[in-house]
Formats: sequence, structure tokens, C-alpha cells
Amino acid sequence: MEESQQDAAVESDEPHNLEEMMRAIEAIETPSGRIRFDEVLDAIGRRSFGPLLLLAGMVTLMPVVSGIPGVPSLMAAFTLLVSGQLLLGRRTFWFPGWLRNRTLPSDKVHTGLKWMYKPARWIDRLLHSRFSFMTGKQGMRVTALACFVLALAMPPMELVPLTVNIAGVALTLFGLAIMARDGLLSTLAFIVTGTSLFTIIYNLT
Repeated sequence: MEESQQDAAVESDEPHNLEEMMRAIEAIETPSGRIRFDEVLDAIGRRSFGPLLLLAGMVTLMPVVSGIPGVPSLMAAFTLLVSGQLLLGRRTFWFPGWLRNRTLPSDKVHTGLKWMYKPARWIDRLLHSRFSFMTGKQGMRVTALACFVLALAMPPMELVPLTVNIAGVALTLFGLAIMARDGLLSTLAFIVTGTSLFTIIYNLT
């Protein structure tokens, strides 16, 4: 009983849509001019699958951030850790120090966030709780498996223009679908995932 109450308290502090996620990241103080990944995890919460997937998708989608060499591969490693631990049944997520201590230029992050605010508000208005079986316990495991496979494909996607951004769209949709319990959005995310995997296989064969 006490553990479930603690879980509910944690979830209430976490962002529930895309704009809330962005504002939580934007509020991080960065006197050094760089944002530590650990600070971002503190801002959005470390225990919920949806916000963590949404974070990976957002970073991969921001042109000024995803264009930094190695960032898509970093987000791929992050997604592998999150989805892999969910598949193993962990209730909380563990991240190694080398990942938590990575930093990004705060000016590029803030530029990317400003670029995303207008579409974020439009997207948030479309979110609804529907087809809940797609975001239930079994649906989450299937989603985790899809994200695990997608993350494995992300490093070579850096070699093919725009494909890593498609992967970012898929991760963003999956994250939003879980947060809003929107099964229709989850279905769309699976379609985008299939498209991105087909594109990278086609271009590399």
C-alpha cells in the first residue's frame, strides 16, 4: 500500500504531455553552459517508461542537437537500457555513470525546445485515452521490444540522412502514447517504426 502511494506521488510530479516535458527541461539551471544528462533525468523522473522514451525521441528530433556527432548513438544506448530493463521486469531504471555524466550545450537544447513548442501544443491537444489495451502491461512489453530493435538500428542510421529523425518520431510517439494511454498513437508509432527500419535496411543493402 505504502509503495503504491509512493509510486503515485512520483507519477504526479512527472510530466504528462510534451509541453510539460519541455518546460521541465527548460527550467534546468545551467551556469556552466552545458546540461548534464543526469539533471534532465532528475527533471523528468527516472521511473516511468513513457517520459524516458519521449526524452530520447525529443533529443533525436531536435535538428540542432541530433546533428551533434554521437548524439543519436547516445540516445540509442539510452533507449536500449530503458527498453531492455523494462523487458526484464524492472520497476525502476538504472543508468551507468558514463551516460548520466554526458553533457549537451544548453544553448542548442534551448534553441531546439523553442522550435518544438508550437507543434508540441498542437500535438498535446490531439492526445486522448483510447484503445487502452495497446498501452497496458502486454502492450508496454511489445512497445519495449519494438524500441529495443529500433535502438539497435539507430547508430547506422547516422549514415543515412533523415532516417534517425524518423526513429526520433517513433520514440516520441511511443512516449506520448504511454503517457496519455493513447493506443491509437501507439499504433501509429509502430507504423513509423516499421517505416524507419525498412528505410535503413533498404539503404544499407
